Amino acid sequence: MSKPIIGVIGLGYVGLPLARLFATKYKVVGFDIKNTRVQELNKGVDLTLEVNDELLREVLVDEFDIEKGLLVTSDSSLLKECNYYIVTVPTSVDKNNQPILKPLLSASKTIAENLNFGDIVIYESTVYPGATEEDCVPVLEEVSGLVYNRDFYVGYSPERISPGDKVRTVENILKVTSGSNEETALKVDELYKSVLKQGTHLASSIKVAEASKIIENCQRDINIAFVNELAKIFNLMDIDTNEVLEAAGTKWNFLPFKPGLVGGHCIGVDPFYLAQKAQQYGYYPEIILSGRRLNDSMGAHVASEVIKLMIDGEVKIKKANVLILGFTFKENCPDVRNTKVIDVYHSLNSYGVEVDVFDPLAKADDVRNEYGIDLMNEIKDKTFDAVVLAVSHNYFKSINIQDLKKEGAVVYDVKNFLSDKDKTL
Repeated sequence: MSKPIIGVIGLGYVGLPLARLFATKYKVVGFDIKNTRVQELNKGVDLTLEVNDELLREVLVDEFDIEKGLLVTSDSSLLKECNYYIVTVPTSVDKNNQPILKPLLSASKTIAENLNFGDIVIYESTVYPGATEEDCVPVLEEVSGLVYNRDFYVGYSPERISPGDKVRTVENILKVTSGSNEETALKVDELYKSVLKQGTHLASSIKVAEASKIIENCQRDINIAFVNELAKIFNLMDIDTNEVLEAAGTKWNFLPFKPGLVGGHCIGVDPFYLAQKAQQYGYYPEIILSGRRLNDSMGAHVASEVIKLMIDGEVKIKKANVLILGFTFKENCPDVRNTKVIDVYHSLNSYGVEVDVFDPLAKADDVRNEYGIDLMNEIKDKTFDAVVLAVSHNYFKSINIQDLKKEGAVVYDVKNFLSDKDKTL
Protein backbone atom coordinates (compact mmCIF):
# COMPACT_ATOMS: atom_id res chain seq x y z
CA MET A 1 0.00 0.00 0.00
CA SER A 2 1.21 3.52 -0.81
CA LYS A 3 1.73 6.19 1.83
CA PRO A 4 -1.29 6.39 4.13
CA ILE A 5 -4.05 8.81 3.25
CA ILE A 6 -6.32 8.77 6.26
CA GLY A 7 -10.02 9.46 6.54
CA VAL A 8 -11.30 10.20 10.05
CA ILE A 9 -15.06 9.82 10.33
CA GLY A 10 -16.50 11.83 13.23
CA LEU A 11 -14.73 14.99 14.41
CA GLY A 12 -15.80 15.18 18.04
CA TYR A 13 -13.85 14.78 21.26
CA VAL A 14 -12.06 11.68 19.91
CA GLY A 15 -11.85 12.23 16.17
CA LEU A 16 -10.56 15.78 15.99
CA PRO A 17 -7.49 15.34 18.24
CA LEU A 18 -6.62 12.16 16.33
CA ALA A 19 -7.11 13.77 12.91
CA ARG A 20 -5.03 16.78 13.97
CA LEU A 21 -2.22 14.51 15.14
CA PHE A 22 -2.16 12.36 12.01
CA ALA A 23 -2.28 15.52 9.87
CA THR A 24 1.13 16.57 11.17
CA LYS A 25 2.57 13.69 9.12
CA TYR A 26 -0.05 12.49 6.62
CA LYS A 27 -2.83 13.65 4.34
CA VAL A 28 -6.04 13.46 6.38
CA VAL A 29 -9.67 13.93 5.37
CA GLY A 30 -11.71 14.81 8.45
CA PHE A 31 -15.36 14.02 7.78
CA ASP A 32 -18.36 14.99 9.89
CA ILE A 33 -22.05 14.98 9.03
CA LYS A 34 -22.66 18.20 11.00
CA ASN A 35 -22.17 21.21 8.73
CA THR A 36 -21.96 23.56 11.71
CA ARG A 37 -19.08 21.53 13.14
CA VAL A 38 -17.28 21.54 9.79
CA GLN A 39 -17.70 25.31 9.42
CA GLU A 40 -16.46 25.92 12.95
CA LEU A 41 -13.36 23.78 12.42
CA ASN A 42 -12.55 25.34 9.05
CA LYS A 43 -12.43 28.69 10.84
CA GLY A 44 -9.78 27.17 13.11
CA VAL A 45 -12.02 26.99 16.17
CA ASP A 46 -12.74 23.90 18.28
CA LEU A 47 -15.61 24.50 20.67
CA THR A 48 -14.96 21.20 22.46
CA LEU A 49 -11.68 22.77 23.68
CA GLU A 50 -9.82 19.52 22.99
CA VAL A 51 -7.52 20.96 20.31
CA ASN A 52 -5.80 24.29 20.74
CA ASP A 53 -7.01 26.64 17.99
CA GLU A 54 -3.45 27.52 17.00
CA LEU A 55 -2.50 23.84 16.62
CA LEU A 56 -5.64 23.25 14.58
CA ARG A 57 -4.88 26.11 12.20
CA GLU A 58 -1.36 24.80 11.67
CA VAL A 59 -2.66 21.64 9.98
CA LEU A 60 -5.78 22.93 8.20
CA VAL A 61 -5.71 22.90 4.39
CA ASP A 62 -8.34 23.65 1.77
CA GLU A 63 -7.06 21.38 -1.00
CA PHE A 64 -5.86 17.82 -1.17
CA ASP A 65 -2.83 17.67 -3.51
CA ILE A 66 -0.34 18.32 -0.73
CA GLU A 67 2.06 16.22 1.34
CA LYS A 68 0.23 16.49 4.66
CA GLY A 69 -2.53 18.39 6.44
CA LEU A 70 -6.16 18.18 7.48
CA LEU A 71 -9.00 18.77 5.05
CA VAL A 72 -12.27 19.13 7.00
CA THR A 73 -15.44 18.38 5.06
CA SER A 74 -19.01 17.12 5.12
CA ASP A 75 -18.65 15.85 1.53
CA SER A 76 -18.25 12.08 1.88
CA SER A 77 -17.08 11.70 -1.73
CA LEU A 78 -13.71 13.16 -0.71
CA LEU A 79 -13.14 10.01 1.36
CA LYS A 80 -12.60 8.16 -1.93
CA GLU A 81 -9.00 9.39 -1.86
CA CYS A 82 -8.25 7.54 1.38
CA ASN A 83 -6.71 4.11 1.92
CA TYR A 84 -7.10 4.10 5.72
CA TYR A 85 -10.38 4.94 7.43
CA ILE A 86 -10.70 5.59 11.17
CA VAL A 87 -14.17 5.58 12.74
CA THR A 88 -14.56 7.75 15.85
CA VAL A 89 -18.32 8.23 16.11
CA PRO A 90 -20.07 8.09 19.51
CA THR A 91 -21.73 4.95 20.85
CA SER A 92 -24.55 5.48 23.34
CA VAL A 93 -27.51 3.66 24.87
CA ASP A 94 -31.27 4.17 24.66
CA LYS A 95 -33.68 4.81 27.53
CA ASN A 96 -33.62 1.08 28.32
CA ASN A 97 -29.80 1.07 28.40
CA GLN A 98 -29.59 -0.95 25.17
CA PRO A 99 -26.67 -0.15 22.82
CA ILE A 100 -27.33 2.26 19.97
CA LEU A 101 -25.18 1.25 17.00
CA LYS A 102 -26.86 3.46 14.38
CA PRO A 103 -24.03 6.06 14.15
CA LEU A 104 -21.46 3.26 13.89
CA LEU A 105 -23.36 1.44 11.15
CA SER A 106 -24.05 4.71 9.33
CA ALA A 107 -20.34 5.54 9.37
CA SER A 108 -19.60 2.04 8.06
CA LYS A 109 -22.02 2.62 5.19
CA THR A 110 -20.39 5.95 4.32
CA ILE A 111 -16.98 4.29 4.23
CA ALA A 112 -18.25 1.33 2.22
CA GLU A 113 -19.52 3.70 -0.47
CA ASN A 114 -15.92 4.88 -0.93
CA LEU A 115 -14.00 1.70 -0.13
CA ASN A 116 -11.33 0.49 -2.55
CA PHE A 117 -9.41 -2.75 -2.94
CA GLY A 118 -6.75 -3.10 -0.24
CA ASP A 119 -8.13 -0.39 2.07
CA ILE A 120 -8.05 -0.75 5.86
CA VAL A 121 -10.92 0.37 8.11
CA ILE A 122 -10.02 1.00 11.76
CA TYR A 123 -12.68 1.39 14.45
CA GLU A 124 -12.05 3.39 17.62
CA SER A 125 -15.61 3.69 18.92
CA THR A 126 -16.27 1.75 22.12
CA VAL A 127 -18.29 -1.43 21.48
CA TYR A 128 -18.91 -4.84 23.00
CA PRO A 129 -16.52 -7.63 21.97
CA GLY A 130 -17.44 -8.85 18.49
CA ALA A 131 -19.25 -5.72 17.26
CA THR A 132 -16.58 -4.77 14.71
CA GLU A 133 -16.67 -8.07 12.86
CA GLU A 134 -20.26 -9.10 13.59
CA ASP A 135 -22.06 -5.77 13.06
CA CYS A 136 -19.80 -3.42 11.09
CA VAL A 137 -18.02 -5.72 8.63
CA PRO A 138 -21.29 -7.03 7.11
CA VAL A 139 -22.27 -3.44 6.27
CA LEU A 140 -18.88 -2.82 4.69
CA GLU A 141 -19.23 -5.97 2.57
CA GLU A 142 -22.84 -5.46 1.55
CA VAL A 143 -22.52 -1.82 0.48
CA SER A 144 -19.06 -2.03 -1.11
CA GLY A 145 -19.44 -5.41 -2.77
CA LEU A 146 -15.95 -6.25 -1.53
CA VAL A 147 -14.97 -9.31 0.51
CA TYR A 148 -13.60 -9.02 4.06
CA ASN A 149 -9.97 -10.10 4.51
CA ARG A 150 -9.56 -10.53 0.77
CA ASP A 151 -10.44 -7.16 -0.74
CA PHE A 152 -10.38 -4.96 2.35
CA TYR A 153 -9.22 -5.32 5.95
CA VAL A 154 -10.23 -4.10 9.39
CA GLY A 155 -8.51 -3.02 12.58
CA TYR A 156 -9.58 -1.88 16.02
CA SER A 157 -7.73 0.62 18.21
CA PRO A 158 -9.92 1.76 21.11
CA GLU A 159 -10.00 5.48 21.83
CA ARG A 160 -8.28 6.66 24.97
CA ILE A 161 -9.23 10.31 25.00
CA SER A 162 -9.74 11.96 28.38
CA PRO A 163 -11.82 15.12 27.72
CA GLY A 164 -10.42 18.20 29.39
CA ASP A 165 -7.07 16.53 30.20
CA LYS A 166 -4.26 18.65 28.76
CA VAL A 167 -1.50 16.29 29.91
CA ARG A 168 -2.72 12.86 28.73
CA THR A 169 -3.50 14.03 25.20
CA VAL A 170 -3.73 11.54 22.35
CA GLU A 171 -0.05 11.77 21.38
CA ASN A 172 1.00 11.19 24.99
CA ILE A 173 -0.85 7.93 25.64
CA LEU A 174 -0.14 4.31 24.76
CA LYS A 175 -2.79 2.84 22.47
CA VAL A 176 -3.99 -0.71 21.94
CA THR A 177 -4.04 -1.84 18.30
CA SER A 178 -5.27 -4.91 16.43
CA GLY A 179 -6.10 -6.17 12.96
CA SER A 180 -8.20 -8.72 11.11
CA ASN A 181 -5.10 -10.71 10.14
CA GLU A 182 -1.44 -10.63 11.06
CA GLU A 183 -0.35 -8.40 8.19
CA THR A 184 -3.15 -5.88 8.81
CA ALA A 185 -2.47 -5.83 12.54
CA LEU A 186 1.15 -4.88 11.88
CA LYS A 187 0.13 -2.14 9.43
CA VAL A 188 -2.37 -0.68 11.90
CA ASP A 189 0.21 -0.86 14.68
CA GLU A 190 2.87 0.88 12.59
CA LEU A 191 0.44 3.63 11.57
CA TYR A 192 -0.29 4.54 15.19
CA LYS A 193 3.33 4.10 16.28
CA SER A 194 4.36 6.68 13.70
CA VAL A 195 2.63 9.50 15.62
CA LEU A 196 2.36 8.31 19.25
CA LYS A 197 5.12 9.21 21.70
CA GLN A 198 4.22 6.40 24.12
CA GLY A 199 3.91 3.67 21.51
CA THR A 200 1.35 0.89 21.21
CA HIS A 201 0.29 -2.50 22.52
CA LEU A 202 -0.54 -4.92 19.71
CA ALA A 203 -3.41 -7.17 20.81
CA SER A 204 -3.78 -10.69 19.44
CA SER A 205 -7.21 -10.06 17.94
CA ILE A 206 -9.88 -7.44 17.36
CA LYS A 207 -12.08 -9.01 20.04
CA VAL A 208 -9.30 -8.78 22.62
CA ALA A 209 -8.81 -5.09 21.78
CA GLU A 210 -12.56 -4.43 21.99
CA ALA A 211 -12.79 -6.21 25.34
CA SER A 212 -9.77 -4.36 26.73
CA LYS A 213 -11.44 -1.02 26.11
CA ILE A 214 -14.76 -1.87 27.61
CA ILE A 215 -13.28 -3.30 30.82
CA GLU A 216 -11.19 -0.16 31.32
CA ASN A 217 -14.40 1.78 31.83
CA CYS A 218 -16.20 -1.02 33.68
CA GLN A 219 -13.34 -1.19 36.16
CA ARG A 220 -13.50 2.54 36.85
CA ASP A 221 -17.28 2.43 37.15
CA ILE A 222 -17.18 -0.40 39.68
CA ASN A 223 -14.43 1.19 41.76
CA ILE A 224 -16.24 4.53 41.89
CA ALA A 225 -19.44 2.69 42.82
CA PHE A 226 -17.55 1.11 45.73
CA VAL A 227 -16.39 4.45 47.15
CA ASN A 228 -19.84 5.95 46.51
CA GLU A 229 -21.31 3.18 48.63
CA LEU A 230 -18.68 3.83 51.29
CA ALA A 231 -19.66 7.50 51.26
CA LYS A 232 -23.28 6.59 51.95
CA ILE A 233 -22.30 4.22 54.78
CA PHE A 234 -19.83 6.61 56.43
CA ASN A 235 -22.32 9.46 56.17
CA LEU A 236 -24.75 7.43 58.29
CA MET A 237 -21.94 6.82 60.78
CA ASP A 238 -20.96 10.51 60.84
CA ILE A 239 -17.48 9.74 59.49
CA ASP A 240 -15.76 11.95 56.90
CA THR A 241 -15.30 9.77 53.80
CA ASN A 242 -12.47 11.89 52.40
CA GLU A 243 -10.51 11.53 55.64
CA VAL A 244 -11.03 7.76 55.51
CA LEU A 245 -9.80 7.59 51.91
CA GLU A 246 -6.81 9.75 52.75
CA ALA A 247 -5.85 7.44 55.60
CA ALA A 248 -6.40 4.27 53.55
CA GLY A 249 -4.43 5.81 50.70
CA THR A 250 -1.24 5.62 52.74
CA LYS A 251 -1.10 1.89 51.86
CA TRP A 252 0.98 1.32 48.72
CA ASN A 253 -1.63 -0.68 46.80
CA PHE A 254 -4.78 1.22 47.75
CA LEU A 255 -6.53 2.57 44.64
CA PRO A 256 -7.22 6.34 44.86
CA PHE A 257 -10.83 6.52 43.66
CA LYS A 258 -13.13 9.28 44.90
CA PRO A 259 -16.92 9.44 45.32
CA GLY A 260 -18.88 11.43 42.77
CA LEU A 261 -21.38 11.63 39.95
CA VAL A 262 -20.56 9.19 37.15
CA GLY A 263 -21.94 10.31 33.82
CA GLY A 264 -20.53 11.09 30.41
CA HIS A 265 -20.44 9.01 27.26
CA CYS A 266 -17.86 6.43 28.43
CA ILE A 267 -17.95 5.27 32.05
CA GLY A 268 -21.67 5.97 32.40
CA VAL A 269 -22.53 4.07 29.19
CA ASP A 270 -19.96 1.43 28.25
CA PRO A 271 -20.72 -1.07 31.05
CA PHE A 272 -24.16 -1.58 29.50
CA TYR A 273 -22.50 -2.72 26.26
CA LEU A 274 -20.63 -5.50 28.01
CA ALA A 275 -23.64 -6.37 30.16
CA GLN A 276 -25.89 -6.70 27.12
CA LYS A 277 -23.41 -8.94 25.32
CA ALA A 278 -22.87 -11.07 28.43
CA GLN A 279 -26.60 -11.67 28.70
CA GLN A 280 -26.68 -12.85 25.09
CA TYR A 281 -24.37 -15.61 26.26
CA GLY A 282 -26.69 -16.43 29.17
CA TYR A 283 -24.66 -14.73 31.88
CA TYR A 284 -26.09 -12.01 34.13
CA PRO A 285 -23.24 -9.63 35.15
CA GLU A 286 -24.18 -8.83 38.73
CA ILE A 287 -21.21 -6.68 39.77
CA ILE A 288 -21.20 -4.58 36.58
CA LEU A 289 -24.92 -3.81 36.74
CA SER A 290 -25.04 -3.27 40.50
CA GLY A 291 -22.20 -0.76 40.13
CA ARG A 292 -24.22 1.03 37.45
CA ARG A 293 -27.32 1.11 39.64
CA LEU A 294 -25.42 2.51 42.60
CA ASN A 295 -23.69 5.21 40.56
CA ASP A 296 -26.98 6.16 38.93
CA SER A 297 -28.46 6.69 42.41
CA MET A 298 -25.93 9.33 43.43
CA GLY A 299 -27.76 12.36 42.04
CA ALA A 300 -30.76 11.69 44.28
CA HIS A 301 -28.42 10.98 47.19
CA VAL A 302 -26.62 14.30 46.81
CA ALA A 303 -29.93 16.17 46.68
CA SER A 304 -31.24 14.44 49.82
CA GLU A 305 -28.04 15.25 51.71
CA VAL A 306 -28.33 18.92 50.74
CA ILE A 307 -31.95 19.02 51.92
CA LYS A 308 -31.03 17.36 55.25
CA LEU A 309 -28.32 19.95 55.83
CA MET A 310 -30.77 22.75 55.05
CA ILE A 311 -33.28 21.29 57.51
CA ASP A 312 -30.55 20.97 60.17
CA GLY A 313 -29.71 24.62 59.55
CA GLU A 314 -33.37 25.58 59.85
CA VAL A 315 -33.48 26.79 56.25
CA LYS A 316 -37.02 26.86 54.87
CA ILE A 317 -37.16 24.30 52.07
CA LYS A 318 -40.22 25.40 50.10
CA LYS A 319 -39.15 27.96 47.48
CA ALA A 320 -35.59 28.00 48.79
CA ASN A 321 -33.00 29.14 46.24
CA VAL A 322 -30.30 26.58 45.45
CA LEU A 323 -27.35 27.15 43.13
CA ILE A 324 -25.62 24.27 41.35
CA LEU A 325 -22.09 25.10 40.22
CA GLY A 326 -21.20 23.04 37.16
CA PHE A 327 -23.33 21.05 34.74
CA THR A 328 -20.93 19.23 32.42
CA PHE A 329 -20.19 15.55 33.00
CA LYS A 330 -16.56 16.28 33.85
CA GLU A 331 -14.35 19.10 35.07
CA ASN A 332 -12.75 21.57 32.62
CA CYS A 333 -14.74 20.18 29.71
CA PRO A 334 -17.82 21.62 27.93
CA ASP A 335 -19.43 18.22 27.22
CA VAL A 336 -22.91 17.84 28.78
CA ARG A 337 -23.80 14.45 27.29
CA ASN A 338 -25.20 12.09 29.92
CA THR A 339 -24.29 14.44 32.75
CA LYS A 340 -25.55 13.20 36.11
CA VAL A 341 -25.84 16.73 37.43
CA ILE A 342 -29.28 16.68 35.84
CA ASP A 343 -30.29 14.06 38.42
CA VAL A 344 -29.27 16.41 41.22
CA TYR A 345 -31.25 19.20 39.57
CA HIS A 346 -34.46 17.18 39.20
CA SER A 347 -34.17 15.66 42.68
CA LEU A 348 -33.77 19.08 44.30
CA ASN A 349 -36.76 20.35 42.31
CA SER A 350 -38.82 17.49 43.67
CA TYR A 351 -38.38 18.90 47.19
CA GLY A 352 -39.95 22.19 46.11
CA VAL A 353 -36.76 24.25 45.95
CA GLU A 354 -35.94 26.61 43.08
CA VAL A 355 -32.71 25.60 41.37
CA ASP A 356 -30.34 27.73 39.31
CA VAL A 357 -27.38 26.30 37.41
CA PHE A 358 -24.18 28.12 36.51
CA ASP A 359 -21.50 26.58 34.28
CA PRO A 360 -19.18 28.86 32.30
CA LEU A 361 -17.92 25.98 30.15
CA ALA A 362 -21.19 24.36 29.11
CA LYS A 363 -22.84 25.71 25.95
CA ALA A 364 -26.19 27.19 26.92
CA ASP A 365 -27.90 26.06 23.69
CA ASP A 366 -26.81 22.45 24.24
CA VAL A 367 -28.16 22.46 27.81
CA ARG A 368 -31.43 24.07 26.77
CA ASN A 369 -31.97 21.74 23.79
CA GLU A 370 -31.05 18.53 25.59
CA TYR A 371 -32.31 19.17 29.12
CA GLY A 372 -34.72 22.12 28.91
CA ILE A 373 -32.70 24.18 31.38
CA ASP A 374 -31.58 27.79 30.98
CA LEU A 375 -28.15 28.33 32.48
CA MET A 376 -27.40 31.48 34.43
CA ASN A 377 -25.21 33.93 32.52
CA GLU A 378 -23.59 35.21 35.70
CA ILE A 379 -23.90 34.74 39.44
CA LYS A 380 -22.86 38.06 40.90
CA ASP A 381 -25.30 40.10 42.95
CA LYS A 382 -27.38 37.07 43.89
CA THR A 383 -27.33 34.92 47.02
CA PHE A 384 -28.67 31.44 47.75
CA ASP A 385 -29.94 29.24 50.56
CA ALA A 386 -27.66 26.44 49.38
CA VAL A 387 -24.74 26.08 46.98
CA VAL A 388 -23.85 22.70 45.47
CA LEU A 389 -20.40 22.35 43.88
CA ALA A 390 -21.15 19.56 41.38
CA VAL A 391 -18.25 19.88 38.91
CA SER A 392 -14.74 20.96 39.85
CA HIS A 393 -13.96 23.36 37.00
CA ASN A 394 -10.77 25.31 37.60
CA TYR A 395 -12.87 28.42 36.95
CA PHE A 396 -14.61 27.93 40.29
CA LYS A 397 -11.35 28.45 42.17
CA SER A 398 -11.72 32.17 41.45
CA ILE A 399 -15.24 32.38 42.93
CA ASN A 400 -15.73 33.62 46.49
CA ILE A 401 -18.33 31.15 47.76
CA GLN A 402 -19.06 33.35 50.76
CA ASP A 403 -20.44 36.03 48.43
CA LEU A 404 -23.07 33.56 47.17
CA LYS A 405 -24.46 32.57 50.56
CA LYS A 406 -27.44 33.89 52.41
CA GLU A 407 -27.14 33.83 56.18
CA GLY A 408 -27.11 30.22 57.35
CA ALA A 409 -26.76 28.89 53.82
CA VAL A 410 -25.52 25.35 53.14
CA VAL A 411 -22.50 24.61 50.91
CA TYR A 412 -22.26 21.01 49.68
CA ASP A 413 -19.07 20.02 47.88
CA VAL A 414 -19.60 16.89 45.77
CA LYS A 415 -15.99 16.85 44.55
CA ASN A 416 -14.15 17.83 47.76
CA PHE A 417 -12.86 20.77 45.74
CA LEU A 418 -13.53 23.78 47.94
CA SER A 419 -11.53 24.96 50.89
CA ASP A 420 -12.70 23.71 54.28
CA LYS A 421 -13.86 27.19 55.33
CA ASP A 422 -16.39 27.22 52.47
CA LYS A 423 -17.97 23.82 53.08
CA THR A 424 -20.79 23.01 55.46
CA LEU A 425 -19.29 19.57 55.98
